[in-house]
Amino acid sequence: MKYLISFFYFFLLSSCLFAQEKTPILRDKSILALPVVFRFPETGWGGGVAGTASWSWAKDSSWAKPSQASVGLTYTENKQVLAFLPFQVFFDNNKYYANADIGWFKYNYFYYGIGESNVPQEKYDVKFPRIKLLVGKEIKTNLYLGVRINYEEYSVTGTQENGELSTGEVNGSDYSRTSAIGPAVMRDTRDAVFYPRKGMFGEFSVLPSTKIFGADRAFTQATLDLSLYKSLSKKLVLASNYYTVFTFGDNVPFSQLAQLGGQKKMRGIYQGFFRDKNAALIQAELRWEVWKFIGLAGFGSMGFLGDSDTVLRLNLPKYTYGAGLRISTKKHLNLRFDYGLSPYGDGNFYATIGEAF
Repeated sequence: MKYLISFFYFFLLSSCLFAQEKTPILRDKSILALPVVFRFPETGWGGGVAGTASWSWAKDSSWAKPSQASVGLTYTENKQVLAFLPFQVFFDNNKYYANADIGWFKYNYFYYGIGESNVPQEKYDVKFPRIKLLVGKEIKTNLYLGVRINYEEYSVTGTQENGELSTGEVNGSDYSRTSAIGPAVMRDTRDAVFYPRKGMFGEFSVLPSTKIFGADRAFTQATLDLSLYKSLSKKLVLASNYYTVFTFGDNVPFSQLAQLGGQKKMRGIYQGFFRDKNAALIQAELRWEVWKFIGLAGFGSMGFLGDSDTVLRLNLPKYTYGAGLRISTKKHLNLRFDYGLSPYGDGNFYATIGEAF
């Protein structure tokens, strides 16, 4: 975080105690709340709250996977807003599954160009709602078939003078509306949802964004996100993640291109520092439970970009690496503090809830 002047992050962990109901709906409930205060040159002072809740359904068996939902709301001195509500929920002894990333954002981001053509950092202002929803049904043990919906109405409200976005030549540099519905297949053999020690979790989806569904341009994306977990010893876990995005069609807004970076996909660079029609990523993380509720992690990643001419430019790899601290909570829904590094600029600090993958 190159322009970070000060950062204050603390947490309050408590068990969630509810009055006893005649017919309980939930069990094993807990809440984690995280007040946040920060200051950046591009935002001024900002603050808000983020939190997460986990639970199991009372009617489900003890072996059923727990559910989790998070919420966050921040407001800055420059009247910027970040509001988000992600969740993952298992129903009826894992027979049904739903996950979502829902939010509304009025904020500013940085643009670094497309493909291998990096440009000097450009700040741009944007406001948009985002809905990413997957609903699936178990058709075979640990195998789900469902539908994924992606919707985003991206309104760029300000660009940097003399920047690439200000020319209007970048697709979607003023406005774009993406609306996609398509099939998704999910496989989940993890032994635990929040901190797996063995098994796998994978999702494959094909999403056509078309005017039929309300989009203002047409393209299709095929995405595979696969994570594997292996216990090396009682307190040591090796986790790996394989991620690919392939985009078909020429009318693709820059906000919908495959991106590398951020707190989950290639920690160490800004999310969207690298973007193109296609991307592939391999990342691995070694997780060590050091003492009681304290853990450490080391991670590294390698990624590739591609376009219509070259599916993946394997001769131009990108890579990042870093380490992190873990504070374990109930059900191992960890507080995660990571610092990632790369050859492309200053390091990046991440403070969030839950593992990257």
